[in-house]
Amino acid sequence: MASQVMTKLDPNSRSAARGLSDLTIRNLFIIPTIAFLIIFNIFPLLYSLAYSFTDFRASTNAPANFVGLQNYRDLLSDPFIWSNFSITAKYVLISVTGQVIVGFGLAMLLNRQIPAKGLITTLLLLPMMLSMAVVGLFWKLLYDPNFGIVNYILGLDKFEWLADPDVALYAIAIVDIWMWAPFVMLLSLAGLSAVPKHLYEAAEIDRASGIYTFFRITLPLVAPILMIAIIFRTMEAFKTFDLAYVLSSQPTTELIAIRLYKMAFQEWQTGMSSAFAYIVLIMVVAITNIYVKYLNKVKAR
Repeated sequence: MASQVMTKLDPNSRSAARGLSDLTIRNLFIIPTIAFLIIFNIFPLLYSLAYSFTDFRASTNAPANFVGLQNYRDLLSDPFIWSNFSITAKYVLISVTGQVIVGFGLAMLLNRQIPAKGLITTLLLLPMMLSMAVVGLFWKLLYDPNFGIVNYILGLDKFEWLADPDVALYAIAIVDIWMWAPFVMLLSLAGLSAVPKHLYEAAEIDRASGIYTFFRITLPLVAPILMIAIIFRTMEAFKTFDLAYVLSSQPTTELIAIRLYKMAFQEWQTGMSSAFAYIVLIMVVAITNIYVKYLNKVKAR
């Protein structure tokens, strides 16, 4: 019966009159999409993979010489590259942790009947709708030591948020948390709204405390949604470029995306930068795979 559905049409339909089967119509929609993905996604990946084994430089007309795994060896033995990885790992940990805490906290506050709940939720979602470059320029003004409002609110006297190498990375992470905590909040709200109300009613009858209810009912049932949010935000945090590039140029804020940009488009080390991009890709895929395995375990519970 399934095969009949896929291969036969209503004899009175226009497609049947034209002699088109369901399979033909399906292929007419799928094949262009597959071709588009191959041309604009898979082909550049394979092309850059080939360059990663060469000493090619896009700024010269010299031919690309095959060097094997030398680019990968040079990158993995470079202490500056490991410093970029360390800075990025620290940034991802601070940023994603802050987004989960702030976003889930806001979701808990909004998961109740409050006046103008829809308006408040919409206003909280505005930051994630803005361009990251615009957000970077906006917060650069807020952090300004002369007229920035951040120092005024905190009572600091011309504190250099973005010029201080010890604080600049935290300042960028705060901006990222402000921008993307609403994303976690939105997913958390969806998860909280799906928690069965009778569980809370049963806990209330048993006189369970709020802490017990949170850790025994709310958090376990919302954990899969939180894990999905963490997966998405971790991948995006590893790729952060424009926000950090606009806000600060300190060596302590040089994330791997910035280092990759400089290597590819300022130093024109095309082969080396292609190898670097694949190292980052493998690392992100490995971390995501760990998250997905843990997500499956959480769902199994």
